[in-house]
Amino acid sequence: MRRSEALLATSHEAPDAGSAATALLQRAGLIRDFGSGLYGVLPTGERVLGKVRARIEAAMDAVGAQRVSLPALQYSDDWERSGRWANFEDEMFTLANRDGQAMCLAPSHEEGAVRLLDGLVRSHDDLPLVVYQLGEKYRDDHARNGLVRCKAFEMKDAYSVHLDDDSLVATYREMRAAYLRVFDDIGLDVAVVPVDDDVMGGAVSEEFVAPVDAGSDRLVHCTAANCRFGRTDESACFDALATGDDCPDCGGRLVASEGIEVGHVFQLGRRYTEALDLTVDDASGGERRPAMGSYGLGVTRILQTLVQQRAVDALGGGSTGDSERGRLDCRWPVTDWGSVAPYRAAILPLDYAGRHGTVADEIYDACGRADVLLYDDPEQSIGERFAESALLGVPAKIVVGNHYDETGAVELERADGTTESIAPAAVPGTVVSFAADGGRDR
Repeated sequence: MRRSEALLATSHEAPDAGSAATALLQRAGLIRDFGSGLYGVLPTGERVLGKVRARIEAAMDAVGAQRVSLPALQYSDDWERSGRWANFEDEMFTLANRDGQAMCLAPSHEEGAVRLLDGLVRSHDDLPLVVYQLGEKYRDDHARNGLVRCKAFEMKDAYSVHLDDDSLVATYREMRAAYLRVFDDIGLDVAVVPVDDDVMGGAVSEEFVAPVDAGSDRLVHCTAANCRFGRTDESACFDALATGDDCPDCGGRLVASEGIEVGHVFQLGRRYTEALDLTVDDASGGERRPAMGSYGLGVTRILQTLVQQRAVDALGGGSTGDSERGRLDCRWPVTDWGSVAPYRAAILPLDYAGRHGTVADEIYDACGRADVLLYDDPEQSIGERFAESALLGVPAKIVVGNHYDETGAVELERADGTTESIAPAAVPGTVVSFAADGGRDR
């Protein structure tokens, strides 16, 4: 993408957004405020979300899940039968249509998944089955902390159906592991927190909670590599845990922070299939009530949580918790899988009008135009180009300037501050590691 053609709605000014992370998302031109609890996503934000979605889709393909689409607008009948119409109503947007029929904007789709499959899944031979969707959900929540608590948000939700409990447990473990792979690949640190049943129902439930400086929950979690132990202030044992304690799972060190729930998985059992009268034929010719699982990821919430975990002080050091609003830059993780950064590299010629611009164009064409940002706007100073690419969190800067004039090589500056000198022809192969190949599985 050429800078002169891109809609990059970056800003020097920090809006009064309620939190440093939300202000940064707006300054970097990823989102725009539409009023309390409502946000639009700009092209740069969509580039990040597109890579997150691609990783999720690849993970679902790897476990054999099939994509579907369920209507957000639903009649009250199934919700009343499941018992959730009354339980969810305080946070559910409800309305009556022109015929006076009660309807809602679905905050989740357990009832919808049963209705979708009823009559189509008839036999034990059809099971187990996992379906999923990516789409907008609606909850009349108290808006706070930007994309973390809002009234319209993107979610990935999956539903599994099983002949017996053993099959449910096996798929639950497989989906849980798939979610952890997603978090590892996009570079989001999470703890796994067992939770009690809530309005969703079910016997077993776990949350994926990301440690941050400013979140929705208080969290104690383990810092040891590959340990996912965590407990929030809703856990019965929370008050007995503190920073410096030994981890009950691995013996590592516990630390206290705040946290944001970015995912939730449930073994629902037969609550919904019983309430909505879903049955399948078993091998003996009789009928059996299948069990269900439910698995959710907050897609737009992941966007802000990544920013909160990784953002850096533009003047050096610090994080979203200890930096003044407006001084932060995005910093997108680079993992073995790639990066969800909006662009994997930025090409910054010292002077686009001269020889530097010609070399920058050649590098741009060789890298491919889809995921590299070329600063070709002659109205921007080199300082503005550096500042904007840092604000966007582009993992690699390709600088065509005085070093090129002296040596014939360009400078590659990584987000971690390291710099190397490379030949222009070597740039595409070097920055390809920053690409996020959504179709590649590990």
